Amino acid sequence: MRFFFREPQDFVSSTSPKNRHPERSSSRTLRVAESKDPEGSVLHRLIEPFHARLLGHWSSGLKKGGWYRQHELLRGPSTPRLAKCAKRSAQDDDSEVIVRPKQQQRSFVASGLIAVILSVPVSLHAQMAPNTPDPLLTAMQQELAREKSLLILPGLQRPYFMEYRLEDLQTYEAVANYGALTGESENRQRIVRVEVRIGDYTTDSSSSRGDGSLQLAPNDNDPAALKYALWTATDEAYKNALRAYSAKEAALKQFQSAPTANDFTPAKPVTLIEPLKTLELDRDAWKQRIIEASGIFQTAPEVRSFAAEVQSSSASIDAVVVNRYTVNTDGTVLRHGYAGYNDVISVGGQAADGMQLSRSNGSSAATAEGLESAEALHKRTITNLLSLKDLREAPVVDAEDYHGPVLFSGDASADVINRLFVPNVEADRPDMGTTARTQGAYQSSLRTPVLPSFLTVVDDPGLHTFEGQSLVGAYSVDDEGVPVAPVTVVDHGKLIDYLLGREPVKDFPESNGHGRAAPGQAAHSRAGVVVVKSTQPLSAAEMRAKLLALAKEQGRDVYEVETLGGELSPRLLYRVSPSGKRTLVRGAVFDELDQRSLRSGLLAAGGKPWVAQTLSPVPETTIAPSLLFADIAVKRASEQQQKLPYYAPPAIGDGQK
Repeated sequence: MRFFFREPQDFVSSTSPKNRHPERSSSRTLRVAESKDPEGSVLHRLIEPFHARLLGHWSSGLKKGGWYRQHELLRGPSTPRLAKCAKRSAQDDDSEVIVRPKQQQRSFVASGLIAVILSVPVSLHAQMAPNTPDPLLTAMQQELAREKSLLILPGLQRPYFMEYRLEDLQTYEAVANYGALTGESENRQRIVRVEVRIGDYTTDSSSSRGDGSLQLAPNDNDPAALKYALWTATDEAYKNALRAYSAKEAALKQFQSAPTANDFTPAKPVTLIEPLKTLELDRDAWKQRIIEASGIFQTAPEVRSFAAEVQSSSASIDAVVVNRYTVNTDGTVLRHGYAGYNDVISVGGQAADGMQLSRSNGSSAATAEGLESAEALHKRTITNLLSLKDLREAPVVDAEDYHGPVLFSGDASADVINRLFVPNVEADRPDMGTTARTQGAYQSSLRTPVLPSFLTVVDDPGLHTFEGQSLVGAYSVDDEGVPVAPVTVVDHGKLIDYLLGREPVKDFPESNGHGRAAPGQAAHSRAGVVVVKSTQPLSAAEMRAKLLALAKEQGRDVYEVETLGGELSPRLLYRVSPSGKRTLVRGAVFDELDQRSLRSGLLAAGGKPWVAQTLSPVPETTIAPSLLFADIAVKRASEQQQKLPYYAPPAIGDGQK
């Protein structure tokens, strides 16, 4: 899911006072959709339709002018309430204990983006755990200890690592269309995931798909029912691990080359107990806001004159809260989570030639109070409608292909970074039998340029705030129990590190705190807070002057893009003449926008960063400046245009329904 807010405006002056974002579909690959992990299908089989949010939570996009969502999480039957839970067992003496106060946050100034932010040595962060034991963690620890002692079976291998994870998921959604509420739902579900590894750290039963078993958990704190669910899942996970290990041993014998790295890496025990997240939203107030926003096209005097041309108008408010409990045989005990809130307004229609057009954007925040006000939502809806009108009247991009300079706003640049760069520095285990370091475009790019020398990239999950706004990608300990620290991925253009979890890759034997899990899924290497910074930043005016200088030097029009949609296609694209005149055009696609253009095609970067946030499949934040590319192809899209409606929509009264 990507959810953002942006009021359409001249991008060279745009900042991000809130988590803004325009229309964009899944501008980076939605890994849940592409995952080969069979647990996703198991989860769907386990439980009935729950809410179109969690596995691909708010995986949003524009599809023929509409907002769509991918992957429904599911709900199962309720579980009867039984007895109270026993007291929490004591932690190992060498465990690291990190107790986070509810309001703890760290600020960060723009001048220090590359500074070291967070380290978590035991001597600095060891504190006393809360006096009140968590009944869920207590039950999980007790059952883990029991299973560990019992899984010593004659003739069968004993697990060397086991992990229990419980996820308490709560979602809310309300949707309005054409000035009326059309849907409202609120759901809660608990799911346990058990991972069992057979073998040893060098070679075990795991695969790149992820390994484990899923079961429903009781929605109350019933320890007996929870332990029973864990027992069932452990039995299944152990049997699966035995089969997988035998199959893996046989498969490895077919290859001449040994694996380039171990299958797993040890980690010190850590205890992190954070306050539970709760869903806090004024539902009635937000329902009234989205009802009004979805009907503004019929009533507001600024837009009512072209209301008949608006074919779709919807607004929604969504919320998700995930509380995650984890215990493993390392001795790690975690209770942490995240919350996200998102409001969206989407309007769409067709140009006279039948081309489908749309504007869809929304604000997002870690709290409901961080969302935009009712007045701001009203204003943005009007702006969206006016820009939709401009798009309908805009000329189609030239039929002749263009190859030349394109200036990307910070918003568009963040999409490019998320699509072309970030997935390739998240180190995934290579295929069995290969000598590759990892997967993706940068598998053999270590210590070579992947960006221009004036760019440096750091992933810093410890960066909790930036310029006054909270960052959803921030965390203190990853989902595998490894404390975080800043990781410099690219230094002056050269790739020097990857983002890793506890599955190592060649030349990188240890985790750097980036093992992160989507709900119900295995942990994989995923980014946290990616910061792209230029050593030669230019102001917005200087970036535009550089673009105009290129237009004059080449004696032709150039382009600048404000927002991108799915597959990095431009949504708001302007043709800029050497004199500086900007003309909105439609119907364009980019070509030759790839890793090579990032490496050798960038001319300059801005100084004002854009904050882009995503909550799915795991919460991530990307902070990026505007970018000026030397040579990008702009072509006319070859999509067939749909027929216009055969007759007019219903008549609109004076604000009366």
